[in-house]
Order: sequence, then C-alpha cells, then structure tokens
Amino acid sequence: MTMPAGGFVAISVTPLDETGAVDYADLARLMQFYLDCGADGVALLGVMGEANRMTDTDARIVVEHAVKAIDGRVPIIVGVSDPSLQRVQSLGEFSRSLGCAGVLLQPLAGLQGDRSVAGYFRAAAEALGPDIPICVQDFPKANNVHLSLDAWGMILEACPTVVMLKLEDEPGLGKLSAIRAAESAGRRTVTIFTGNNGIHLMQELDRGSDGAMTGFAFPDVLVRVIHLFRSGQRQEAEDLFDQYLPVNRHELRTGIAVRKEILRRRGAIRTAAARYPAQPLSETDHAELDGLLARLETAAGAPITELRSG
Repeated sequence: MTMPAGGFVAISVTPLDETGAVDYADLARLMQFYLDCGADGVALLGVMGEANRMTDTDARIVVEHAVKAIDGRVPIIVGVSDPSLQRVQSLGEFSRSLGCAGVLLQPLAGLQGDRSVAGYFRAAAEALGPDIPICVQDFPKANNVHLSLDAWGMILEACPTVVMLKLEDEPGLGKLSAIRAAESAGRRTVTIFTGNNGIHLMQELDRGSDGAMTGFAFPDVLVRVIHLFRSGQRQEAEDLFDQYLPVNRHELRTGIAVRKEILRRRGAIRTAAARYPAQPLSETDHAELDGLLARLETAAGAPITELRSG
C-alpha cells in the first residue's frame, strides 16, 4: 500500500468506552464511517487520536484492529511521534509489517535551529529504514518547533523517504506557496496535505495543496469540497464549505471533546469519552453544540445522522 497522493485523509479519533479503555470493537465502526464518507486514507494515532495518552499496547492493538477493518481499501498512515527514537522505530516497523503505507512524524519538541530540526528527521529516517515512507507533520502548536524553508530543504536532501508534508503552521498559506515555488525551481516535489480542520481549505487548494489531512467530524463534507474544486465547480465548493464553517470553527477551537461528541451524534462512535486532561462537555457546551447543529440541519435539509456527501 502506497501513501495517498491527494484528496482527503481522515485523522482518526481513538474510540474509548465509558471506562476510558480503547473500544476496539467501536474502532471497526469508525473505520467504516470514514470509508463511507469517501476518505482516500486514514491516519491513526495523531494528536486528535490521543496518541500521547496511549500505552504501547494500546497503540499496537489500535493499528491491528484498524488494519483489519480497513482491509486494504485505502492507505493507513500511523502517527509514531515520540521522544524516544526507539519507540518511533518500533511502532513504525510494526505498522509497516501489517501493511500500513507509512508514518506521520513530528519533530522532537523544543528543537531549535534548522540543523537540529533537519538532523532529527535524518536520524529518524535512518532508524525507520529505507522502506518506511514518512509524512512530516509541521505543527508548531503541538511541539513549539519552527520548520523553516531552509530546514525543509535540508530534510528533503537528507531523507529520501520523506515523501509527504502535513502543513499545519499558522499562518501557513505563504509557506505553502513558497514550498511550491521552490519545487518549480527544482527542489524535490512531495505531496502536501493541510490540516487544522481544513479551516482554510479553499485557499490552500488554490495555492497548491494536494488535499486535506484532518479530523473534522464531517469528513464527507471536506471530501465533497475537494471533489467539487478539482472538477472546476469552485462556487459550489465554496458554498458547501461555508455552510459547515460555523461548526468547523467551533470544533477547531474547542477540541477533542466536541469532535468526539459530534462523531457520537453522527453514529460513528458509541461514546464521546476522551482521556485526561480532556474534560467532558458541560451543559453549556452541549447547548452551544445543539444550536450549531440545529442550524446546520436546517440549512442542509437533513439530520446530521443522514448527511453523507462523500
């Protein structure tokens, strides 16, 4: 299975039961939900997959159960970010042995300077070996590391297995344009997916993004937006995107608990449980979400359980 070349890759949440344990049976339901939404790939154990709250055993069984559920229908990318290169290597090799397409890797938190950032990815690529493709996750909010254009160039030169960038810097539109301009001038070309709930998806597509890799609880909508854009129906893409923008913005700013609650209401998972330090939604939180989703259902002309645009 090769890495996806474009479209939409769903960043999966990790379903939990009422006790906070991973709900492996529910994971199969969630994978089918992403497939039904038209996803071109699924990424496991990312930031919104609560990867840093999983045990090593949890992580491996999540990968095993997801691979079984997906059954080769779309590529799977596994988040392996960890302070320990040994853990990065171990989970990467395990995932690849099960047929996963590659890994998603953030820089080590706190790295300073271009050479240090590039040096980390060179060390990680060597540890993972030549047969494991890497998607670099540029997400300074999570690790306080700045990936400059110079550092990115060093990574591409030193790491042939780096074939993809998940660009989540803010602001990131200028960086996206600069990377594509450098490629036009001869730098090695990679697939670029953007994240952050796809909140700037239309502009990112205009500037050369190959698609979105994110966990917005309406993945089917982003799939449809991308399809419309690619087929030249720009106005229809904008209109659909704008219809979901209030919910998207709210989910982006409020985090994993709201995302899981929307997925629960859509029937993708059984509970909205998330591990500490995530907090359950309050009555006010639920009331706000009720209002946003009611407006969305009125505009869409259907309940959110029936919406499928993929």
